[in-house]
Amino acid sequence: MKKINLHFAILCAFIFINAGCKKQSVNAQTQSNETLQSVAPFRVGAAISPTLLQNNSSYRNILINELNSITTENALKWQAVHPQQNTFDFNGGDVIVNFAMQNNKRVHGHNLLWYAYNPDWVKNFVGDSAAWENLLKTHIQTVVSHYKGKITSWDVVNEAFHEDGTLRVEDTNTSDSFDDGCIWARHLGRDYMARAFQYAHEADPGALLFYNEYGQEWSVAKINAIVSMVNDFKSRHIPIDGLGIQMHIDINTSNDGIINAIQQLANTGLQIHISELDIRVNTDNNSSLTYTDALKTEQSDKYYFVVQQYKSIVPKTQQYGITTWNVGDGDSWIRFFFNKNDWPLLFDDNYAKKATYDAFLKALKN
Repeated sequence: MKKINLHFAILCAFIFINAGCKKQSVNAQTQSNETLQSVAPFRVGAAISPTLLQNNSSYRNILINELNSITTENALKWQAVHPQQNTFDFNGGDVIVNFAMQNNKRVHGHNLLWYAYNPDWVKNFVGDSAAWENLLKTHIQTVVSHYKGKITSWDVVNEAFHEDGTLRVEDTNTSDSFDDGCIWARHLGRDYMARAFQYAHEADPGALLFYNEYGQEWSVAKINAIVSMVNDFKSRHIPIDGLGIQMHIDINTSNDGIINAIQQLANTGLQIHISELDIRVNTDNNSSLTYTDALKTEQSDKYYFVVQQYKSIVPKTQQYGITTWNVGDGDSWIRFFFNKNDWPLLFDDNYAKKATYDAFLKALKN
């Protein structure tokens, strides 16, 4: 997931703006038998925690009743799944995948390769380019093979480009332990991504392979870099099936920027996944901010807008789905990462439906 530049929910009338559409009220009561998955024309999901899945019945019930797609939030990132050079820990991933199989949920694996969240042993690994290549290939193929036929799709590479569209290679902020530049580009060259996709495809030819990125709604340079990469992959027959638009946004994010990002990436013809959706309201990092009705309305407007634009812009055959980054406000990475009040998701801290949920469901139906 995106860690914003740290290299990394009203029942009110509100407006959907699209080519002069009229105001539409979304305060109609949700029918008691309606759920997100029952009305959605595509998969809807959340990135989830195996610990919460096992220990919180409210969390688990939302996943069962509301959603039909699950993303492995942190359980299959390198540091969690491959903590030591000769040790793979599939416990967290297995909890998620077994639950999904028992409850007929699609699983999207996140992620095989990222510049961040790598264990110290990887950061300190010493070897020539062949040793680094073997390290990368072994990791990808061991993880993908373990879940062959169980995990439908993978974010093969996550966040490979800087905001200006250049490839991450060297450290950009050496005082920040989160940002390692990109250890893979540094040791394996600029074409490491293509080989990562090839290795994943070899391990499970049936899995759909995605490139996942943040910031497309405000960085045209990043969009251009992604489209260029896709065109290059296609010309060389490198397997790539989809693009993840993380969509970590806030209530002030430009609607035009959202439209442009979805449109430009859909033009590639690949599957489009809004892969990590959350919408922040605390845009000024105000420690004393309260969740007012006005903020709830603005946030619901934005959720409605995102869903409607995805539905209207992305051809049905390319609609891989929309995934929120976890379930309840209290589970969101935003609070602990930024250490601030925020309420970015569809369910509150007690897993009750918020106005944003109603807006999201209404947009799915319309």
